[in-house]
Amino acid sequence: MNLVRGFQLYAPDKLIPWRLRDLELEDLLDGHPLKKIKKEYYTLSCEPLTGLQCVVGFHLYKYGVLSELEFFMNLKSLDELPKSYEAFQTHFEAEFGSPTKTEKGNEGFPSHEWLVPGARITHFVFDRFGPEEHMRVEKI
Repeated sequence: MNLVRGFQLYAPDKLIPWRLRDLELEDLLDGHPLKKIKKEYYTLSCEPLTGLQCVVGFHLYKYGVLSELEFFMNLKSLDELPKSYEAFQTHFEAEFGSPTKTEKGNEGFPSHEWLVPGARITHFVFDRFGPEEHMRVEKI
């Protein structure tokens, strides 16, 4: 996947270009379960990579244009965190290769970073009122 232009969702089959504004995002995903959570933040339950079912968060907070995507599972308990972590890591490595950098992380989970043309991808867990997983793609 070429992240210079944007992020290609698997299902729905849509290229989400960087620098979209909120109404452009709404138009592009018309007919799909896009939820406006607050100004400049939307979520969509979808399949962003082949076989990965999760929620994608669209952040439009830098100048009101899309600049970051976050990926998360709606976990019912912390017992599901290892499975979620493994699913994200496996799918992102399958798509983007091995991380550029891996370091000892928090809560027993390594922290990973990919630097690819057009984007920085991060995957880590940190303690915020308990363990919280972050899987993000940021336009650079």
